[in-house]
Formats: sequence, C-alpha cells, structure tokens
Amino acid sequence: MEDNSQLLEMTADIVSAYVGNNSVQASEVPGLISSIHAALSQVSTGAVEPEPEPKEPAVPVRKSITPDYLVCLEDGRKFKSLKRHLRTKYNMSPEEYRAKWGLPKDYPMVAPNYAKARSDLAKQMGLGQGGRKPARAGRAAKK
Repeated sequence: MEDNSQLLEMTADIVSAYVGNNSVQASEVPGLISSIHAALSQVSTGAVEPEPEPKEPAVPVRKSITPDYLVCLEDGRKFKSLKRHLRTKYNMSPEEYRAKWGLPKDYPMVAPNYAKARSDLAKQMGLGQGGRKPARAGRAAKK
C-alpha cells in the first residue's frame, strides 16, 4: 500500500509542478494525471516499452536523388536543398540523417542541377578566381 501512496504523491507533485509552470486547460488535466501516473507505474514495475522498429524510408534510397530535387526519406517531400528542412522539421544534421538511413558520407544534401546552377552563377560573378591578393602597401603602412 505504501508504494501506491508514494506513487500518487509523486504523480501529484509532478502534475502540480507542470500545471504551475505551463498553461493547461482544465479538460486536459485528467489526461495529464493518468499519463504521468501510468509512466510512473511503468517505471516502478520495471516494465519498459519495446524499442520502436526502424522506420522504412518514404521512398527507396535510389529514387531519392533526381537531377532537379532530392526526396526526404523522413517524409517523402521534394527539395532542392535538404539541410534546412532537416534542421527545422526534425532537428537533425545532415550527418545524423545519413547515419539514421545508412547513407554514404558523400550522399548529397543539394540537388545536382541546383548545385551546378549555383556553381555557374558563382563563376559568372568571378568568385573563386585568383585566390587571395596581397595586401596593398598603403593600408598596411597606416597604423
């Protein structure tokens, strides 16, 4: 009986702390209480939920790379660049994404045609030409 009263006391403490620091509607409180109580009961009995099975990719890996877009393996959406989508929606870095799906380290995060267009634009603007130039003597002398 002591375990049950201790469990109820811990549940009440957690619920009161949560409700005190978060905006919770009255209709949500019973569900909150039952979910916290169930979680504490599960922990106290030593029962652990089984690991979720690895998710299948939304599309086959081979079909995820096309010339004009990449298909996200998480949700199947098409993007020219995956990096921002992965960070904002899944809080995942490109390295974590590659590791999760078993992708090679050179798996692209940008669609091939998009990368080529950006490269061509940079070359037209003269970026990457000539490397660094030595500092002018006039500026270096002024100190």
